[in-house]
Amino acid sequence: MDKKQTPKRSKKEPKVEPEEYAVEKVLDQRLVNGKVEFFLKWKGFTEADNTWEPEENLNPELVSAFLEAQKNVKEKPAPVKRKSSTAEPQTEAKKKDVTERPCGFTRNLEPERIIGAGASSGELMFLMKWKDSDVADLVPAREAHTRCPQVVISYYDERIAWIARPEDEAQ
Repeated sequence: MDKKQTPKRSKKEPKVEPEEYAVEKVLDQRLVNGKVEFFLKWKGFTEADNTWEPEENLNPELVSAFLEAQKNVKEKPAPVKRKSSTAEPQTEAKKKDVTERPCGFTRNLEPERIIGAGASSGELMFLMKWKDSDVADLVPAREAHTRCPQVVISYYDERIAWIARPEDEAQ
């Protein structure tokens, strides 16, 4: 936006003072290019009209009152949230179920097929579907290679893609 120059007034016209706005509340502070700015809520205006203003444009008493209030807020300890007594046993029960439930080859089930593969903690893992079970488990690939090599070979065979080269087709 370009600033328009105001025409020079004759001496008879009264001089118009710039309008001053009243600060309702200082909401926040930040540092921009080494200068402190404060986020202000203006009296008679909506939250959408809040602005960041440099410290030098503000009343020093207003700034010190905000800083003092901020110091008091930081010194108060955070309130401790209480958990309901019924929630704790449920979470403990869930933890027990997860840790006590056997998974992978410890279930002594026969592997049916490998559903997918992925890396977990830097190790190749297979998602194994078991015969007579609806639950699939992640098992280390190195363990699957030794315990069920035919299932692993079948998985790789399903996914291998041969690309025919033109010179191979000519022969």
